Amino acid sequence: MSVVKITYFVHGTTYDNEAGISSGWNNVRLSPRGHRQTEELRKITETLQFDAVISSDLHRAVASAEILFENRLKIIWDERLRECNYGRYNGFPSEVVEPLQPKHIRQSFPEGESYEQVKLRVGELLDELRMEYAGGHIAIMSHKAPQLALEVLLNGKSWDQAFAGDWRRTGSWQPGWEYMLGR
Repeated sequence: MSVVKITYFVHGTTYDNEAGISSGWNNVRLSPRGHRQTEELRKITETLQFDAVISSDLHRAVASAEILFENRLKIIWDERLRECNYGRYNGFPSEVVEPLQPKHIRQSFPEGESYEQVKLRVGELLDELRMEYAGGHIAIMSHKAPQLALEVLLNGKSWDQAFAGDWRRTGSWQPGWEYMLGR
């Protein structure tokens, strides 16, 4: 079985991030800081070669993908890469939403979804990538929940381990995370 290499990028900082808001499915914009971060990331990653770029269809990921891959590759928008839908909690302060997240691994947020549902939609996308891009290198631009789902699906972590090791908690951002699909 051929392996698909995935380089995972997270969108730049948004106005909500700066205000301590958990956006969820709200369609928020990158802040000037987010634009600068993504332009700097472009310089760092411009020599990387990809067979495809797949991005969440939420504006913050769309804008980041367009800055990062402008004139390099066609970008495929995919709603399965959206952030977790916090339902009634979309747009609430992070100090409210963050402690609720581990409690909603299997139980959906009110009027939203669970992290297991995020894992299912990301897993469906991975199945397609495995078939369409065997032996290839894919760039993904997305959010926190799909990245945690990759940690569970591809790195064999439990949800508790994925939340505990999340770079947002540990302060260990990097210019892309590597995942191997099909090993």
